[in-house]
Amino acid sequence: MTDIVLAIVMLAAFALVAGAFVLWRRTGEAKNPALMVLLAAIAVINVLIWTLPAPDGKAPIEQVKEAAGGS
Repeated sequence: MTDIVLAIVMLAAFALVAGAFVLWRRTGEAKNPALMVLLAAIAVINVLIWTLPAPDGKAPIEQVKEAAGGS
């Protein structure tokens, strides 16, 4: 289940970047597209935090799966 959530977050981040580009090209406005790109960056950073392994070699997502007894 957590893999699905992380995948949806990544898809949303890509959609935010694409939407920011389209909004910037259509309106020339900079504030809202910049905020959309910032939100996408925060989403990607959160996914990286959950998936990159810690110094002990285990990623936080693996630790959660083990604690829940999942595969």
